[in-house]
Amino acid sequence: MSAQSLRKRKSALADPVRQLEYLAGGMFADGELPTFKEKLKKHGMDHLRPGTLEILQINLGYMCNQVCEHCHVDAGPDRKEIMTRETMEQCLEVLRTTGAHTLDLTGGAPEMNPDFRWFVEQAYAIGVKDLIVRSNLTILNANKKYYDLPEFFKAHNVHVVSSMPHWTRGKTDRQRGSGVFDRSIQALKVLNSVGYGVPDSDLQLDLVYNPAGAFLPAGQQDLEKEFKKALLEDFGIHFNQLFTITNLPISRFLEYLIASENYEDYMYSLVEAFNPAAATNVMCTNTISVGWDGYLYDCDFNQMLDLKVDHSLKHISEYREDLLADRNIIISQHCYGCTAGAGSSCQGTLA
Repeated sequence: MSAQSLRKRKSALADPVRQLEYLAGGMFADGELPTFKEKLKKHGMDHLRPGTLEILQINLGYMCNQVCEHCHVDAGPDRKEIMTRETMEQCLEVLRTTGAHTLDLTGGAPEMNPDFRWFVEQAYAIGVKDLIVRSNLTILNANKKYYDLPEFFKAHNVHVVSSMPHWTRGKTDRQRGSGVFDRSIQALKVLNSVGYGVPDSDLQLDLVYNPAGAFLPAGQQDLEKEFKKALLEDFGIHFNQLFTITNLPISRFLEYLIASENYEDYMYSLVEAFNPAAATNVMCTNTISVGWDGYLYDCDFNQMLDLKVDHSLKHISEYREDLLADRNIIISQHCYGCTAGAGSSCQGTLA
């Protein structure tokens, strides 16, 4: 789907306020869904509270070379939101002065930020332990200026985490767009060729799977075995881990659920699969999400709903870990997505 055709299709639900109003409605044919807060209380949790900051997740901008059907960021080539170098410098200062050991760079396609390489170089220079770049793979062969990224990643010990909806062409292209599968396979082969994901290499290459429809992902370990077997036998491709992520009912996926008349059933399935063990390990307890403009959120999904942290210090330029630790994590109905079944986070399952 082109960016132009997607824009024409977009409804009023593109507005975060409207999305939250829709999610908060909760009145379905068979009754009313409990709020996420009520569900937590039923299991002895009055609030979710942050722990020690371990991961700084930064959205470098919403610009992307793809327009994926279920993208919760609503990213595309026509998006103009982009992080400045000044804001990146403020993020680096937080990394220097806190115990955060992981820098997780997201987008859009984070590589499309004009200061992306500078930022990676600076983070590498200050000794960030785990420097993650979430790549859609196709950016690596989208344009000549990106062709050398695999070597750049290797030189800076970047941990590459890449979207890969399926090991088959049909299912991948239906979710990501025509031709995405072949270009992704090409990119994975190049990453393997420089040492990523191959046996006896320290260069980490992980893949991310999220379902193509209104259902929860299968077990992460079983899916990983299937992915590894298929990609190795069919294409000679190696990778390290597979992360399964549940689709949260926001942005384009919420629109899909409503348009396909799957919204009620999907929400019921999330609520019924609530797992208190997953709720105690949700990523918002050890992660701060930084928007392209520097504002702070409990997680990437709250960022897309414009739910800034519940504290007077709301911008990365004001960051004080000792003060920000004294807050409640903002929750809403979409949080059921992270606590269903084995749980879901940017690092895969939780329980």
